[in-house]
Amino acid sequence: MPLLKSWIDSANRPDGPFPLNNLPCGVFSQAEDEPRCGMAIGDFVLDVAGLEAEGLLSLGEPLLEAPYWNDVMEAGPAVWADLRAQVTALLRDGASKRFLVEDHLIPLTAVTLHLPFVVAEFTDFFSGRHHAEHVGPLPPNWLHMPLAYNGRASSVAVSGTPVRRPRGQIKGKDFDTPAFAPTRRFDFELELGAVVGTASDGPVTVAEAQAMIFGQVLLNDWSARDIQAWESHPLGPFQSKATATTISPWIVMQAALAPFHCAGQPNHVPVLPHLHEPQPSVIDITLAVALTAKDGSETVIARTSARELTWSAAQQLAHHSTSGCPMSVGDLLGSGTISGPDQDACGSLVERQDPTRSFLQDGDTVTLSGHARGDGYRIGFGLCQGQILPALPNPYAR
Repeated sequence: MPLLKSWIDSANRPDGPFPLNNLPCGVFSQAEDEPRCGMAIGDFVLDVAGLEAEGLLSLGEPLLEAPYWNDVMEAGPAVWADLRAQVTALLRDGASKRFLVEDHLIPLTAVTLHLPFVVAEFTDFFSGRHHAEHVGPLPPNWLHMPLAYNGRASSVAVSGTPVRRPRGQIKGKDFDTPAFAPTRRFDFELELGAVVGTASDGPVTVAEAQAMIFGQVLLNDWSARDIQAWESHPLGPFQSKATATTISPWIVMQAALAPFHCAGQPNHVPVLPHLHEPQPSVIDITLAVALTAKDGSETVIARTSARELTWSAAQQLAHHSTSGCPMSVGDLLGSGTISGPDQDACGSLVERQDPTRSFLQDGDTVTLSGHARGDGYRIGFGLCQGQILPALPNPYAR
């Protein structure tokens, strides 16, 4: 699909993240105003809540009044498509209602961005084979199903929210004397997050799961590796992953990403019927990680692609439902760390063999970025960024 031309000039730049082909969904505020729903277009936020209030946008019933996208998501795929069609018509080059819409455009530089949806539950998967092989022997079950752990929805935060270095139990010199201390091995994980838009109350197929996904965000699953190493056996990560999960402020809808579906990395074994994909649905998204040190120096430390995933978001969601586990509007599914085969494509520090920089330091800022590239345009997500703050004093010290 070629670039859709808009009357907003900045939406037509070939290297801009928010062309008319994208129209990602976010929540924004200005000064003392209450947060409200908006869509990114070029260098602006389109106030879709304001358009709905003035009757320039109608979805059958008011769905954009609340400062989150859950109501729109719950309305289902037909409404999602209708929303995109109406907004596209309003912003397309030559649109007749341009003079009415212009008053609802706010520069991105003049707004504060908020968490775009209410997170119901958070599950983080382990679907990148290169990452799995970099951190240890590939578990035999990894080839047969998407592995995951259940995380904390309460810890999900929007890009720009600082992240406090956590304390926790860390193995001491012997197993009888663990220490309670700030993590010394704090790490990031480069991931995508699938946002579930429609609910289910029983098992779903991969095709049904694909239709349930509203869109994708960039996701950083912050990880305390020394706490993780001590606590993970036998039940897996717990407090080591509970500090924070940062997501980008814009949900890129599945319709914008559909042209970029592709085959991921093969797993070379037959999968069970409930995981069969009618068509490949990994997404070809170019990804990067930049690390800004406390002194302001910035280094791009990883470049990779979501093509490196083996299990797609639709397979993850379908597998999640197999036990009868209800899936809810606003569920967030992390892809797992996305790494390539080489050191400069590692989506976490624990995989890297770098003697000069092993783990994150106080004052560091980690920035994830990503885009899919179309014919003369990009589909961007905005940044997924967080700065590390020092650990608080030990609250249990006497």
